[in-house]
Amino acid sequence: MNRDAVLAAFTEQIRRRAGHSSESDGSVVRHIGADWAGVTFSDLAQTTADAAIAAQIERFAGVGRPWEWKHYSYDLPADLPQRLLAAGLTAEPAETLLVAEMSDLELNPRLPAGVELHPVVDAQGAAAVVAVHDQVFGGDHRAIGRLLLSGLAEATETVAGVVAMAGGIPVAAGRVEFQAGTDFAGIWGGGTLPGWRGKGVFRALVGYRAALAADRGFRYVQVDASAQSRPILERLGFVELATTTPFMHPGGPR
Repeated sequence: MNRDAVLAAFTEQIRRRAGHSSESDGSVVRHIGADWAGVTFSDLAQTTADAAIAAQIERFAGVGRPWEWKHYSYDLPADLPQRLLAAGLTAEPAETLLVAEMSDLELNPRLPAGVELHPVVDAQGAAAVVAVHDQVFGGDHRAIGRLLLSGLAEATETVAGVVAMAGGIPVAAGRVEFQAGTDFAGIWGGGTLPGWRGKGVFRALVGYRAALAADRGFRYVQVDASAQSRPILERLGFVELATTTPFMHPGGPR
């Protein structure tokens, strides 16, 4: 894999991508959707960064909920993280941007005995995904359930969910998002209950979702990996392109 070329394609196709919920002024791209709001791309100079940050805080003040500035390690200026902190945003744990080419992945890994994968096709399946995520990651993940149900209602599939079941109990779950018009599909979640870790369930979820993307013609799969999942994904064929850090703002004015 040519890392520089793939990272450039990712930046152009995913980070700078303007959808119906996006706004762009050239140096900053914002997304203001029903379930997520934030900055997906920025290319700022030392002399313009502080004013641009202030402008985003002002723009999101009317959104009425917390928002995220998604910072990547190659973003300019180099001291942008310090400027975001000074402006009142809070850094969450960094993740690793990993990308794999479909040809480097095993798309049909073997499942452990007693485990079956079920696609999310209705509200019951979406609720199972939410239940797994709530247990594994903590917090409230009902927004993911809404996202999956919204995807099922769309004429063109943009997201698909999958649940790993053992004895009728959901033990792992995740989703894949299909970015139409790009080379990249994104896999998210992949949470596995503690008692089922280390048995190949996570690997099977990755392969299943990558296969869905491959069937739709996507060339790459992208993951924002935690420190726990990164080693597994790298063994499966994923390559590090950058690190990414969510900087959170509670909403409202500065």
